[in-house]
Amino acid sequence: MSDDTDQESKTEEATPKKTQDAIDKGNIPSSRELPILFSLGAMLIVLVWVIGNGTARLVLMLRGFLDNPGGVRLDQGRDAVQLLHAVGLEIGRFLVPIIVVFTVAGLAGSMVQNAPNLVFDRIQPELNRLSIRKGWERTFGMQGAIEFAKALFKFLGLAIVVWIILKSEQFRVVNAMFSDPGTIVDNTVFVAIRLLSAVCIATILLVAADLVWARMQWRRNLRMTKQEVKDEHKQTEGDPLVKSRMRSLARDRIRNRMMGNVPKATLVLANPTHYAIALRYVYEEGGAPLVIAKGQDLIALKIREIAEENNIPVIEDKLLTRAMYDKVDVDRMIPVDFYKAVAEVIYFIQQREHNSKLPVVVNNR
Repeated sequence: MSDDTDQESKTEEATPKKTQDAIDKGNIPSSRELPILFSLGAMLIVLVWVIGNGTARLVLMLRGFLDNPGGVRLDQGRDAVQLLHAVGLEIGRFLVPIIVVFTVAGLAGSMVQNAPNLVFDRIQPELNRLSIRKGWERTFGMQGAIEFAKALFKFLGLAIVVWIILKSEQFRVVNAMFSDPGTIVDNTVFVAIRLLSAVCIATILLVAADLVWARMQWRRNLRMTKQEVKDEHKQTEGDPLVKSRMRSLARDRIRNRMMGNVPKATLVLANPTHYAIALRYVYEEGGAPLVIAKGQDLIALKIREIAEENNIPVIEDKLLTRAMYDKVDVDRMIPVDFYKAVAEVIYFIQQREHNSKLPVVVNNR
């Protein structure tokens, strides 16, 4: 009862991750009828192309031994070995094609449904298989009832097909009793080929329906509850609270690194308290002025405070600072558009420092 309730609560289709995990664990949709169809096809191939020629060749060889047993030379052990070798070779020529056909059909019946995948979890022993209750549920539960219905349908369908074929061939079977014994094999093979052909056609319809049912049942069993979808999303994308915390820590690290770089600045542009940009320009280092820190509000005030503590010029230029703030990145040089304006500020600072060794705090505009 609880299993039915759990299944009813699983209203969401399986996510791609759960589907892939199921495939990786060997839980794949498969039809038990498809390998049977391939086996019947292999048997039909054997009857049409192997049995006829192989049987005639084998019977011809054995008939020579039976018709003239005295003509077989068995004077020495070597003669017996040669005889067994000849018989074994002929039997091998008869059996090897049959074995190859059935082997290829068996492998194809499994590989055509799903690609080969070695899953060690599927071959590990499961203790729940020893549970009487679980076994009872598998046998007499919904899945067991479905398998029983499929088996019953298959039995009745194939029985009807076999009955129709045998009914149509009853005169051939009766006439074979009064005909040459040598034709018995041919008549039997002919009837068997017709019978297998009809069974294969009926089985194709059964396999098509079973493949559709197997995939529908597989997807139904993989369904998830809304909570499972949410939990998987959290595992895949990360818990929003954790991600928020990680982003906060990353911002703190970047902020601390910026504050540590402010004492290396050549000047700080301010607006006057809402924005602050710390620039470093040393002629010997080459390149354009480098942005080593920027911030708004409290961070801007902190940048100004550190700059004043380290006697770094703070230039209050509202228009320039606001225009640069959204277009510059930390640890990158300023864009070309601001070269001229920043160069004028640097030249102004250099001139003031040349005339006075005092710290400069200027309201330029």
